[in-house]
Amino acid sequence: MKEKVKEVLDKIRPILQADGGDVELVEVDEKTGKVMVKLTGACGGCPMSQMTLKFGIEAELRKEVPGVKEVINV
Repeated sequence: MKEKVKEVLDKIRPILQADGGDVELVEVDEKTGKVMVKLTGACGGCPMSQMTLKFGIEAELRKEVPGVKEVINV
């Protein structure tokens, strides 16, 4: 599961980097389906970061990786 999450984040990363941000994978809890990430750069302080997290990153991970239930910015 962790490798698949990394693959999906690698597909999303260029979009975030185009706006001066990035995402780092912190942890994947396969039991609960929670993925912990850290938004960095411009994404770290952006007022829209929760929208990016939930409707961008989380939506894509839930679609592409079976078992992902939630993505949390730590």
